[in-house]
Amino acid sequence: MEENKKIILFDGVCNLCNGFVQFVIKHDKKDVFRYASLQSEIGQQLISERNIDTSKIDSVVLIEPGVAYYIKSDAALQIGRHIRGYRTISKVLNLIPSSLRNIIYDLIARYRYTWFGKKDQCMIPTPELKGKFLE
Repeated sequence: MEENKKIILFDGVCNLCNGFVQFVIKHDKKDVFRYASLQSEIGQQLISERNIDTSKIDSVVLIEPGVAYYIKSDAALQIGRHIRGYRTISKVLNLIPSSLRNIIYDLIARYRYTWFGKKDQCMIPTPELKGKFLE
């Protein structure tokens, strides 16, 4: 694993999550992030190493190796802090207590398959993007 790269773990069969990852990849001009699906072997290993209860986590996890990990809306806002044009809104939304933010986050997570659909298998990165995904 590359040092100094933040790792985004996402639901690989969720259309909303895949769209979010594609958005981050497109706007990650400083090459800050690496990606893995929660369903992948490496995703499961990273979750297990941090004792994250996947029955309570229903989508995005951001891991800063050697520092911390973030879940739910905290993960989304931390990711936004590294994307130009979204830094300010991430900082402003971070002023709202996470318990309130997570009510909305959990609602979207609960209905994401209904609203946005689901794939039969995890996203397979294109050859150009393969180096950004952990295996």
